[in-house]
Amino acid sequence: MAGGEATALFSEAVLILGAAVVAAPLFKKLGLGTVLGYLAAGVVIGPVLRLVTDAEQVLQVSELGVVFLLFIIGLELKPSRLWSLRRDIFGIGLLQVFLTGVALTSLAVLLTDKGIAASAVIGFGLALSSTAFALQVLEERGEMNRQHGQKSFAILLFQDLAIVPLLAVIPLLAPFATETDSNGLIEFGKAVGAIVLLIVAGRYLLTPLLRIIGNTGAREAMLATALLVVLGSAYLMQLAGLSMAMGAFIAGVMLAESSYRHELEADIEPFRGLLLGLFFIAIGMSLNLGVLTSEWLTIIIAVPLLMIVKSLVVFVLCRIFGSDYNVSLRTAMVLPQGGEFGFVLFSAAAGMSIFDQDTSSLLIAITTLSMALTPLSVALGSRLEKASPIVDMEENFEGADESVDVLMIGFSRFGQIASQALLAGGKEVTIIDNSADRVQSAGKFGFRIYYGDGTRKEVLEAAGIRRARLVAICTHKMYTTDHIVDLIKAEYPEQKLYVRSYDRTHSLSLRAKEVEYELRETFESGLLFGASTLEALGVSEEQSRDIVDDVRRLDEQRLRIQASEGLAAGGNMIHTTPVKPEPLTKPKQEGRIVNVEERHSKKGANA
Repeated sequence: MAGGEATALFSEAVLILGAAVVAAPLFKKLGLGTVLGYLAAGVVIGPVLRLVTDAEQVLQVSELGVVFLLFIIGLELKPSRLWSLRRDIFGIGLLQVFLTGVALTSLAVLLTDKGIAASAVIGFGLALSSTAFALQVLEERGEMNRQHGQKSFAILLFQDLAIVPLLAVIPLLAPFATETDSNGLIEFGKAVGAIVLLIVAGRYLLTPLLRIIGNTGAREAMLATALLVVLGSAYLMQLAGLSMAMGAFIAGVMLAESSYRHELEADIEPFRGLLLGLFFIAIGMSLNLGVLTSEWLTIIIAVPLLMIVKSLVVFVLCRIFGSDYNVSLRTAMVLPQGGEFGFVLFSAAAGMSIFDQDTSSLLIAITTLSMALTPLSVALGSRLEKASPIVDMEENFEGADESVDVLMIGFSRFGQIASQALLAGGKEVTIIDNSADRVQSAGKFGFRIYYGDGTRKEVLEAAGIRRARLVAICTHKMYTTDHIVDLIKAEYPEQKLYVRSYDRTHSLSLRAKEVEYELRETFESGLLFGASTLEALGVSEEQSRDIVDDVRRLDEQRLRIQASEGLAAGGNMIHTTPVKPEPLTKPKQEGRIVNVEERHSKKGANA
């Protein structure tokens, strides 16, 4: 029996993964987005073909995807980033959620037989738009950094924040929707106490814990720690009667300024993506087709009504806050759909009997169809905008702290010295290093440094490699440097690479990989040491500088020859006998620059 259950579970897992692999790329290719692909896959293998019947069990597991998503959202909420977007986030975003929620709640009360508690969940659940879907549409159209893309992101960011208190309110609404003796005030007090406990633990325990694990150098231990932080904080909130997602969100915010946030984000991201996709599949599997067919008229009326109300609210708010007609229109047309967090609210409300499962399925269907129509609404917004001579200038909504001149990988002695020149020149530098002690030490001096393994694509993404003007690879191990160079060349071929090389052979291999610049770690310091020694022996500063310049030039010529003819070539360019210095007395005629190459050619001619 146990073996049969295991086989059935395994076959269902393979079926779900197979459906995801087929549907997500197909829907993305059609321009409908992977979210709808996952939903469609769930509908097909669930209520249509009935290949997987236990949607509730799948949904329970896949809700961890939402937990991980909230954690990553928390990680990205730096105070500086929030401050740069404060007007749009806490102005337009707050009013959009409130006004849209009130409007849709009122419509639900007037047009349905639901009570005020159920109508409030319906109204505010539908007031939230799809962060994943809207941002994907903007990215595909290349409009993420346009003014309407910036405002859309700010509104979505507040909606992501709003899900936390909305989820917290669900247990308080449940006693009014169901006949129960539970005391809402006591439950609320327990929730506040759990939040305070989590904040204190996050402030005083998480960073020391991560530093201890980071010092071990065990990658699997760091991964386990990341999962423990997310799931542990989620479990604490669950014990307090709140959403697991709230605990993960608070933990993320506590670590937003931590030096370990990029490593944590890279560790969690694969789990988030997979489980969130599974969550959408489970939502599709949970749809009740009988309800959809019986309520088709309600759906036909509700979907356009939802999209019109949300678009009007966003458009009016953008105009009130000073945006022109075109920006307001296109922002409104990006955000008319329901969102994935609405699914979370509806599922939670159904689980607490605020309304029945049929109502939840109906609301999920309305949300899904509104998402499917979003590409059409965006295209309509482009057609309805007015011709304007004013150019819609691109802006970087990520904030100055997210756009850097240099992403530096490795912060040992070489990187520390190089960073001084960059910072003295007024350049923005983000540094990642895999030594917890080094990160902690450098952080005390104000460096923007994070703990992370630069050989991992996920860490490079989290550290902002796509927004960096160039990457400086200052790692001290040759094979590590080569790994990073190969990774960046394969995944980010347009990125400029400035690389610290280990020795001459390494320099030649880096040039073969066509990096923009390489420098042997001891070459320039050796030349400077030699010049200072010459001056100590009586050679003038000007002469020593000329000699060093000549050695540097010959070394470069030799490298070019060796790149084509092999390491043994160019031996005649190495100085093996002393260069006779000029007399220390002032010459009767002007001196000339020492040209060692000319001297060698004369020797050859004489020979």
